[in-house]
Amino acid sequence: MKTIHRDVEPWAFLDEYRGEFFSGKWPTLPQMFKITVQRHGKRACFTIYEPERISLNYCEALTKIEAAARWLHDNGVDKGVSVAVTGKNSPEWAVAYLAVLFAGGTVVPIDYQLKDDELDILLEKSRAKILFVDEEKYDRYLGRAIKVAALKQGMGNYIYDLDGAAFTPPELTGNDTAAILFTSGTTGTPKGVMLSHENLVADCYLSQGTPLDVLHTDVFYALLPIHHAYTMLAVFIEAISQGAEVLFGKKMIVKTILHDLKAGKVTMFLGVPMLFNRLLAAILRGLREKGIVVYGIIRFLMMVSGGIKKTFGVNPGKKMFRAVLEKASLSTIRNCISGGGPLAPSVFKKYNQLGIDFVQGYGLTETSPIINLNPIEHYKETSVGKVVPGVDMQILDPDERGIGEVALKGPMVMQGYFEMPAETAACFTSDGYFKTGDLGYLDSENYLYLTGRAKNMIVTEGGKNVYPEEIENEFQLFEEIDQILIRGYVHDKKMKTESIEALVFPSFEFFKNSGITVQEQIRSRINTIIAEVNKRLLPYQRIEKTTLLDEPLEMTTTKKIKRKHGEEHAA
Repeated sequence: MKTIHRDVEPWAFLDEYRGEFFSGKWPTLPQMFKITVQRHGKRACFTIYEPERISLNYCEALTKIEAAARWLHDNGVDKGVSVAVTGKNSPEWAVAYLAVLFAGGTVVPIDYQLKDDELDILLEKSRAKILFVDEEKYDRYLGRAIKVAALKQGMGNYIYDLDGAAFTPPELTGNDTAAILFTSGTTGTPKGVMLSHENLVADCYLSQGTPLDVLHTDVFYALLPIHHAYTMLAVFIEAISQGAEVLFGKKMIVKTILHDLKAGKVTMFLGVPMLFNRLLAAILRGLREKGIVVYGIIRFLMMVSGGIKKTFGVNPGKKMFRAVLEKASLSTIRNCISGGGPLAPSVFKKYNQLGIDFVQGYGLTETSPIINLNPIEHYKETSVGKVVPGVDMQILDPDERGIGEVALKGPMVMQGYFEMPAETAACFTSDGYFKTGDLGYLDSENYLYLTGRAKNMIVTEGGKNVYPEEIENEFQLFEEIDQILIRGYVHDKKMKTESIEALVFPSFEFFKNSGITVQEQIRSRINTIIAEVNKRLLPYQRIEKTTLLDEPLEMTTTKKIKRKHGEEHAA
């Protein structure tokens, strides 16, 4: 496939505003937003359906942001003061986030699904002075030491009603901390990741140089929780960097999603593997219902379409499968972008075969987060993407397969963990490379291939390294399985050797719809799937023990299973 070479970088327009709006290489986030208002002030900025369309253009958004910033300043927010924001995705959330930065403060986005006591801990750890919160928790914080403001109309201190005296905002630089994002990932104690203005702005623009074209005419769909680094950067900040529209999704319910995609004419659809797996499964199920002959023809045409796209850089699938894409409310989509976890290569391939430019990326909260993206014009299904410009990536202590821990330097790497110097130091090599904790290898074109997390690795009796995520990926398109977690269990306590176990939570909804309700029949079908996958695996990767679960495993808000290390070997 032909590689696209840009004559002008996507951030070249910033040169026109350097000296007037900002100095140095990158603007701060408030400076970036003001530049966008100058360029595209009348275009839609933040939109939601409740159920009617409610939208702010960039000029209107700036007016509300600056008013809220004045209120924050009147209430003691200045340079470096932390302000927490927690709530469902909404234009108000976005206004609150930016208002904190316009006041010179540091924003602390917090998962709104946390329990009350967990939220209290993060508020204390972050030293937040003010809390923007949804209506469900608003009353709980009234009368406390922390001042509270509402993200929902009808509550006291509603953000759109706030204002204050005029003030001169403190001068910010790229090195000032913009946000503290608390993350425990899928394990461990929450740590406050400190990201500077330069971290976020540099990552935003450099990831567009992969290239990932972001146009001012784009409509991004903010469906995943916006407090998470992935949605915050790849949807919210990417959109406002070029004057695109952000459409806020309210619920991860298929009917609501399909309405929003169609009504909002979404062009940039970002999600996690679970969402794309289920959407693809629904599309393929609809095709199978047309009969085996029609399904066989469509699958053949998909392979032809994918081959043409991969070989010649032409995308015939958009026209060939227009009716299929319209039924799935995907006909306006320019790009689907998957992140937040590993995506099965077969899923990646099928979306591209259907004519959708599908992008897989990789990153961590500590890297703002994007460090790899699969270029649309030269994608590799088994890779998480090419290293983005400005990143120096290395593989530490590679084994015979070239697999080692992924480490990097770059302007998007965090400032450190908030008030945790020892934990910060432990994440860096002696020569300053950030250690991701992920295992993988690079090819000759600087594409990264991930094999798993270092702490999840299983060492078999024969001394072979097994990466659970590689095995879990093999199950992504089986609708019978809702969740699967691969782990090691102690096969021989005396020799302390490990074998491989699968914890499976079946999709009881799928089995019910299929008329299967007897536990033994469900177990039999799961065992058949395990045996089918085992045939595709190398002998030392094969699952030896299967445990069916009655309750689902705990998950993060980006739908990754929380692995509880220290319990892995309880057989």
